[in-house]
Amino acid sequence: MNRKLIRPTLSEVKEQMGGRVQRKKPAPPDQTNAENFYYLKQMQSRTPVVVVLDEGERIHGVIEWYDRLCIKVHRANEPNLLIMKSCIRYIYKDGDGKNGENGNFDHELGIE
Repeated sequence: MNRKLIRPTLSEVKEQMGGRVQRKKPAPPDQTNAENFYYLKQMQSRTPVVVVLDEGERIHGVIEWYDRLCIKVHRANEPNLLIMKSCIRYIYKDGDGKNGENGNFDHELGIE
């Protein structure tokens, strides 16, 4: 008895697996623009913020301007500062004017 090998064609295999083929999830976006949204919101409302630097120093002021690498903080009775984002530990809204030690952070943004 002579046996014949039956091999399905590629199109037949695709038809059989049509419902079972799963596509990979798309990769998340590189940027969510959350940081830009935060800065714009604080600039438009002129919200007093506290910028905590890596060394622990606190800078009180209003974010006046920002770009990819730094922010400009406007201070009332002191010189304005241009702060590199790489030196910032976090930023939060200043609820107590100059005090800022109340520990009640309305919004915190960690920046790397």
